[in-house]
Amino acid sequence: MNVIRPAAVAGTFYPGAARELASAVSGMLAAVPRDPAAPAVPKAIVAPHAGYIYSGPVAASVYAQLAPARAQIRRVVLLGPTHRVAVRGLALPAATGFATPLGIVEIDQTAVAALRGMPQVTESAAAHAHEHSLEVQLPFLQTVLEHFTLLPLAVGDASPAEVAQVLDALWGGPETLIVVSSDLSHYLAYRDAQDADRTTADAILHLSTDIGHDQACGATPLTGLMLAAQQRGLKSSLVDLRNSGDTAGDLRHVVGYGAFAFFEDASHAH
Repeated sequence: MNVIRPAAVAGTFYPGAARELASAVSGMLAAVPRDPAAPAVPKAIVAPHAGYIYSGPVAASVYAQLAPARAQIRRVVLLGPTHRVAVRGLALPAATGFATPLGIVEIDQTAVAALRGMPQVTESAAAHAHEHSLEVQLPFLQTVLEHFTLLPLAVGDASPAEVAQVLDALWGGPETLIVVSSDLSHYLAYRDAQDADRTTADAILHLSTDIGHDQACGATPLTGLMLAAQQRGLKSSLVDLRNSGDTAGDLRHVVGYGAFAFFEDASHAH
């Protein structure tokens, strides 16, 4: 039986009309400067999840790096924090697909089955129903990738090791992309946010597993990715670091946004 999780934040976090949304996402991606010396396609990325007017250009900066793998990436493992519903562990949706104005993304049932026996993995339709941290990533993925299935996880109270274990089970090869959705500091003054976010970015570049929720709202999935990256010898790269004061907000209370890419060393890839 098909159960589609409808778009919850279309028309608020991003445009609700398909044509307007497609144009907005394509425009943000097209505005990203092309780097002719760009390294290989990332195995994992971190992207922010605010309204597109605020964080869209920062998210686009890292999604643009996926262009060479448009046809290669066929499965996306997407992790984001829960903002509305408390969850113990990592919650799968009850749905078979997620809808956006750009169409329906099918849930990867093989990946769902692979996680069924893990004690830290639960199922919660409520955790996913209104969660924006996962949904806002989908139009970017639908634009940069040709065809892919999705494994969305709403991450609540979990240890880095519990998250890393789930990532390990779903790691796959070049066909699998891992996306962690996280904003950085919240509601600091502009200069204070810049300082705080630089410190957090440095911690991410050093694959630190003790990043706190005051540094990144997606700290739990983020530190799980850091641990997995350590275990698998990934190299991290800062793609963009800005805040809402740089994009569309005032400078008194800003939210920080970072975009990061993680690359497999050829000797570790398998």
